[in-house]
Amino acid sequence: MKNILLLGAGRSASSLIKYLFDNATSENWHIRICDISVAHLQPLVEPISFADIITFDVHDAKQRAKEVKAADLVISLLPAIFHIEVAKECLRQEKSLITASYVSAAFLELHQEAQAKNLTILMESGLDPGIDHMSAMRVIRSIKAAGGTLTSFKSYTGGLVAPESDNNPWHYKFTWNPRNVVLAGQGTAKYIKEGQYKYIPYYKLFKRTDELFVEGYGHFEGYANRDSLSYREPYGLLDIPTMLRGTLRRQGYCEAWDVFVQLGLTDDSYDLDGSERMTYRTFVESFLPPASAASQSMAERISLYLDIPVDGEVMQKLEWLGLFEETPVALTAATPAQVLEKILKEKWTLAPGDKDMIVMQHLFAYDLNGEQREVTSTLVAKGDDEVQTAMAKTVGLPVGILAKLLLQGRITHRGVVIPIYPELYEPVLNELEQYGITFVEQEQVGEKKS
Repeated sequence: MKNILLLGAGRSASSLIKYLFDNATSENWHIRICDISVAHLQPLVEPISFADIITFDVHDAKQRAKEVKAADLVISLLPAIFHIEVAKECLRQEKSLITASYVSAAFLELHQEAQAKNLTILMESGLDPGIDHMSAMRVIRSIKAAGGTLTSFKSYTGGLVAPESDNNPWHYKFTWNPRNVVLAGQGTAKYIKEGQYKYIPYYKLFKRTDELFVEGYGHFEGYANRDSLSYREPYGLLDIPTMLRGTLRRQGYCEAWDVFVQLGLTDDSYDLDGSERMTYRTFVESFLPPASAASQSMAERISLYLDIPVDGEVMQKLEWLGLFEETPVALTAATPAQVLEKILKEKWTLAPGDKDMIVMQHLFAYDLNGEQREVTSTLVAKGDDEVQTAMAKTVGLPVGILAKLLLQGRITHRGVVIPIYPELYEPVLNELEQYGITFVEQEQVGEKKS
């Protein structure tokens, strides 16, 4: 029997847990699920013998060592900041690890030790990063095998609300960690366009968007992720003239979100004085210059300050959130970002029966035998409800499939690895199709170069 230790049982874990349970008997697995709170899983594990749950504190070194030691494989869906301590424990106990989070500099420092100990630390194995790598590499490899030369690669992913559950003017609801949504894009976005490096500072990020179209679902807009340049080497695209990775939203979202950025409401670097005494209205007021007249409304002041129409769609979105109302903030020593997160959670949480939607689109341009060609590869996946979400499926299922492959001995790469190799991505993408997670490709052939 192989023992799987799953750390983290939050909103993205539901589909992974179901996958592990569905395969436990045939693969002879025992699954131990650990998190700070696991009571919600009790009805799920009570009738079965191949799984158990325990309350777990990742900061408890003795408990962490004990649990990792007993495992054959560790999967971590904890918040990303906790992964490094889990990884170091895995190295001490000589256990392989899978996470869905980005490879950081701290993880790269573990690469050689993991290789020396014949261990795999498999990261970026969820949706984005994860399925985006796998699906892109499949097309890139196909283009190169045919003799093509890639000239442009753009990739966008969005966790959105499905059209049938889209009932608010933002056309958005939370499908993953709300805090990450509030802090998204902070820093400077870096990419390359037609051979020239481009940089977008945070305060300009949501003003510079691309328009995309998905058949059957309409128009979207995408903004650049923080670092598109670091993936040129692992993708084998060091010489590509244009490469950009971005985030997808419905049209109009970015213009409205930019109001929060310009006001400073997404700042997480300091605590507000007296936040427990604020209302939503006085919270916004604290970021505005003094009124020029006592009769000025909040909407008029924001309109003048940020040069947006007082009766336009952006202002309607802000008013719908209740930003101008005297609702108590009721948070002590909160940062602006924490207050904004609370406001948004009240309006953007999936309701019972709501369905979310994942949209991913890759745009490739390449030259082949003197012809200019373009390939568009698109994924649209919908959730079943507010628990078995598309986000949970697309994050959890690839992690589960990779766990199965690793325990079966079918993954031979060692060290800190991301799923850019056919050995990893081909079986994952093939199995994902059984769950309706399928890419649709369209190709256009242009004129031959003279």
